Amino acid sequence: MKELEKKYSHLDVEKNKYEMWIKQELFKAELDSKKPAYSIVIPPPNVTGKLHLGHAWDGSLQDLLIRFKKINGFDTVWIPGMDHAGIATQAKVEERLREQGISRYDLGREKFIEKVWEWKEEYASTIRSQWAKLGLSLDYSKEKFTYSEQLNKIVNYVFVDMYKKGLIYKGKRIINWDPKQKTALSNIEVIYKETQGGMYHFKYSLKENRSQFLEVATTRPETMFGDVCLVVNPNDDRYSKFVGKIVINPSNGQEIPVIADEYVEIEFGTGVMKCTPAHDINDFELGLKHKLEQIVVMNDDATMNEKALEFNGLDRFEARKQLIEKLTKEGTFIKKEEITHQVGYSERSNAIVEPFISDQWFVKMEPLAKQVLDLQESSDAINFFPNRFNDTLNKWMENSHDWTISRQLWWGHQIPAWYHNETKEVYVGINPPSDENNWTRDPDVLDTWFSSAFWPFATMDWTSESESEMMKRYFPVSTMVTGYDIIFFWVARMVFQSLEFTNSKPFNDVLIHGLIRDEQGRKMSKSLGNGVDPMDVIENYGADSLRYFLLTNSSPGQDLRYSEEKLTSTWNFINKIWNASRFVMMNIEKIPTNSEFNAAFEKADLLNNQVDLWILNKLTNTQKQVKEAIDKYEFTIAGKVLYNFIWDDYCSWYIELAKAQIGENDLVTNEQKEFSKLTLGFVLKNILIMLHPFMPFVTEEIYQSFDLESSILKERWLEKEYNSKTDSIKHIFDIITSLREFRANQIIKNSISLNAHLNISKSAFKSELNNEIEYIKLFIEKIVNCNLSINSIEENDFTSLPVNDYFLDIPNKDFFDKEKVLMETQEKITLLSKEIERSEKMLSNDNFVKRAAVEKVEEEKNKYEDYKKQHNLLVEKLNDLKK
Repeated sequence: MKELEKKYSHLDVEKNKYEMWIKQELFKAELDSKKPAYSIVIPPPNVTGKLHLGHAWDGSLQDLLIRFKKINGFDTVWIPGMDHAGIATQAKVEERLREQGISRYDLGREKFIEKVWEWKEEYASTIRSQWAKLGLSLDYSKEKFTYSEQLNKIVNYVFVDMYKKGLIYKGKRIINWDPKQKTALSNIEVIYKETQGGMYHFKYSLKENRSQFLEVATTRPETMFGDVCLVVNPNDDRYSKFVGKIVINPSNGQEIPVIADEYVEIEFGTGVMKCTPAHDINDFELGLKHKLEQIVVMNDDATMNEKALEFNGLDRFEARKQLIEKLTKEGTFIKKEEITHQVGYSERSNAIVEPFISDQWFVKMEPLAKQVLDLQESSDAINFFPNRFNDTLNKWMENSHDWTISRQLWWGHQIPAWYHNETKEVYVGINPPSDENNWTRDPDVLDTWFSSAFWPFATMDWTSESESEMMKRYFPVSTMVTGYDIIFFWVARMVFQSLEFTNSKPFNDVLIHGLIRDEQGRKMSKSLGNGVDPMDVIENYGADSLRYFLLTNSSPGQDLRYSEEKLTSTWNFINKIWNASRFVMMNIEKIPTNSEFNAAFEKADLLNNQVDLWILNKLTNTQKQVKEAIDKYEFTIAGKVLYNFIWDDYCSWYIELAKAQIGENDLVTNEQKEFSKLTLGFVLKNILIMLHPFMPFVTEEIYQSFDLESSILKERWLEKEYNSKTDSIKHIFDIITSLREFRANQIIKNSISLNAHLNISKSAFKSELNNEIEYIKLFIEKIVNCNLSINSIEENDFTSLPVNDYFLDIPNKDFFDKEKVLMETQEKITLLSKEIERSEKMLSNDNFVKRAAVEKVEEEKNKYEDYKKQHNLLVEKLNDLKK
């Protein structure tokens, strides 16, 4: 065997391991294998930058599952890939171009897209290098990209098919609009922030009597130009007489009616709501119900249009300011209340999002949502871990709105729709119209979530014509791992698109994790500057430490709090394993294979190998618990069980006991010693196999020293169970523990030999202890430097330690040096006498008592009293010792 370095260095250990795994093709799928299949597809990170700590957590969870399944005999595949992230990537590239003094319009669509592809290749390379640093066991031969030619074919086919089925349509509806990027946004691209704002109150005067008015409050006065009516609750006695009346819109003088609808809350605000169907999602729905006009008052850059009269061309917020000034002069502005409210911001541009009626492409959600709800009520339902997120999925499906899928961008899958130049007829097809010159293609692209919704089956080489070999073997995906923040936006969409196009659920299990927060529990963000780069953590602590920390510090569905202290603790744990491995390898000749060990186990005379049988029993129990926990995705529990077994059972107990067993003694036979050595190595090997999914690098490094398989990934989870009788081991532990505690309490160095007499006259284990006393004595002598005797103690002066229902009687002379204690006590009395004398002098000095601070005098008096108490107690003790 190769000797390990004396000191554990994560930088040296983790070097070149990934390249070795790739070279041996250990991550590749085995399509023709007879093994059971297990598959994962990576949630594709955006090609907009580096991976963050959340990606590291997500990746570590998936890698643990793949490595665990592989060493449990599965044919595994983990398909990597990246997301083209339409709006996010375009925004990043435009920002880079602006730094060079160029806009995308200077380049034109085709040249701009070439620049984005350059960006993609640059950042894809960075992401792959980070995957390698984390040790992710990805099958790169299957890597996919959401804007590849293959995905584009699927996107076009799906879009056309859904259009023909009436599941996709084009229409004018309210959407989230980014006025800076000039594109529609998905809900997930809108970030809501607490924002200081105002609630503005205005008079809407009655046409028939201008002295009467209804008071209306709004946070967005600039949208008043699009008001088409006021709405009150029909059950509101204050306003029922106004229903059907006409009021004057103070912003533009337009006459608008007062209508009634129970949507208005009587107790909210003034109880009167203005309705602007083109600029508010709720007003839009109300407008459809009452067949109200939709008046757009803004341009796509959030400047006001001609409907805003003299404010035409002004930015929306400048128009707000000037409108209030005008209406104040006219006497229709009542007041402004300062408020803090939730305002939507574009995740990419940070512009305040404008609810905007726009001509867009939509997915009709009702029939698709029903498919998901039906699936989750069936016996074939997707399993969520934790299960409560199944309710989250169902609630979203029950309340889903039609999905805006068009984006006003250049980077992304261009919508396969054309408009006839003369007739304006719409053509939707996989291929362009035959007379393409007479048609203009829709310039919009599809929402990134549209293409990523096909990810589970697109990664399996799905086509509409035939079932691929990948689909046959690995679909549905075994486990999907993702965060709870995108259940709505990604998980749900993958489910209904898979049901629609493959007639199958996309995955069997969904493992949900939370968010990583900083040490104070705050969400990590650029604005707070509290983000942590996983590559920095790997540099300082190693990927193994980072992975183990991420994997074992949060239950499914819960957030995780970053902790530098826990990372240090994890590094120390790995160092403990390293040192234990060094000891084992310096004391044994070889690590046995499973068959070699089992042959030795069957043949060896095991009557006195109690410690070896005990650790094998513990190994079996640990493997059962770890496997059961991982199968349930309870990695924290698995990590805790492993930690306790390695640190307490193996390192703290077994190695110490094994040292005694294989060391110089006449009790243990050579055959038994050899079996102990084999057990030391065999258990260490299986510890590394269990730990490998958590800590792939260090476990591979130690395993490589064994001269067995070319990689630990070729090993298998231990299947044989050990369940031997080990009665005497309990007595060994109990006696050693009692003696260790006794030494610690009495401050007795381990170099001082003790004699202990077993008082077992009334013990239920008398016969058992008599039979095994020699075996027990060996460990007590070697580990706690104590000679154990079954004979009754002859001395009268002894200390008796209770151990279960028997006692250890220890002569006091073994550890109690009376002369030394007498001398030490006398020295302390002498020192205290001097302090008492000094204190008395100070307190009898009038100058000190009168001139010193009161606190100082009081402090000295307290010291004096304490000295006297200590002195009296020590004199008492000295007198007792002299008796």
